[in-house]
Amino acid sequence: MTVQVLICDDSALARKQMARTLPKDWDIELNYATNGAEGLDAIRAGKGEVVFLDLNMPVMDGYEVLQTVQQQDLPALIIVVSGDIQLRAHQKVKALGALDFIQKPVSADAISHILQEYGILELAQTSTETQSPMIEVDLRDACQEIANVAMGRAADLLARLLDVFVLLPIPNVNVLEVSELTMTLKATEANPQISALCQGFIGAGIAGEALLLFHDASFQDMAKLMGLANPDDANTEIEVMIDTGNVLIGAFLNGISEQLDMKFSQAHPVVLGRHCTVNDLIHDNAEKWQRTLAMEINYRIEDHDIHCDLLLLFTEDSLPTLNYKLGYLLD
Repeated sequence: MTVQVLICDDSALARKQMARTLPKDWDIELNYATNGAEGLDAIRAGKGEVVFLDLNMPVMDGYEVLQTVQQQDLPALIIVVSGDIQLRAHQKVKALGALDFIQKPVSADAISHILQEYGILELAQTSTETQSPMIEVDLRDACQEIANVAMGRAADLLARLLDVFVLLPIPNVNVLEVSELTMTLKATEANPQISALCQGFIGAGIAGEALLLFHDASFQDMAKLMGLANPDDANTEIEVMIDTGNVLIGAFLNGISEQLDMKFSQAHPVVLGRHCTVNDLIHDNAEKWQRTLAMEINYRIEDHDIHCDLLLLFTEDSLPTLNYKLGYLLD
């Protein structure tokens, strides 16, 4: 009997990767959804007997899908596939009824193992090869999925170091002119005062800067979580910025380098401004931020007044190498 399989993910690249890793001799009909609301509609229509579910999606996220399926007792076996690899994310999805959790990027062995472990492959005939439809993936979508996986690596490290749960957004990725970058930076201004840290990075054909915008209201909470004395001290604030930057920027770049199979060298972090406005920050640094590929991540820590924005700004000269590196994913 043909099994109705649903891949629910807002990333075209993630849907394509997931479809490629399914067992070739599994007799299924593949269905797709780009957000949780579409996913629930597909499940209710009988198109999601087995569901591979992302967590961070627009309209309705994966947690909300799991909660609805559990509350309404919908007929779906759900396996979460996500870049958010925090232990508490695993615990949350299992509590909401997910069969299991697979971290991105997925592998055929991991998928096959879980399907066999839960006896799902036994529900299908093995005489025909699955034919998956063509999925078009552009550079922006591919970069967003790369950023999504790297974001999860960075959040997991921060969560384990501080014993917290990091709330993750959908990464925002765009090729921006300097005027558009200015607008993006201004959009991150949740309060009048921020402090900023910058760290350059370079690899083979790829270079850029990582910019960490730290909302000043976050300093005291962050210092306490780090176990630092004198949270109001100016030196403590700089230490908080540098330590947070080392964790988030380092882990994020490592996540990207693993996926692109390349290494990055990082410069020493530089404090760009303390207790300044976004306008001041832009005015002082706009000359070096020209046309760029920008990855924007807004990190928040659950139950704490901690909010920081991480922007990775790749130089325009990096775009050809990024295109080449991502080529095998785009084909």
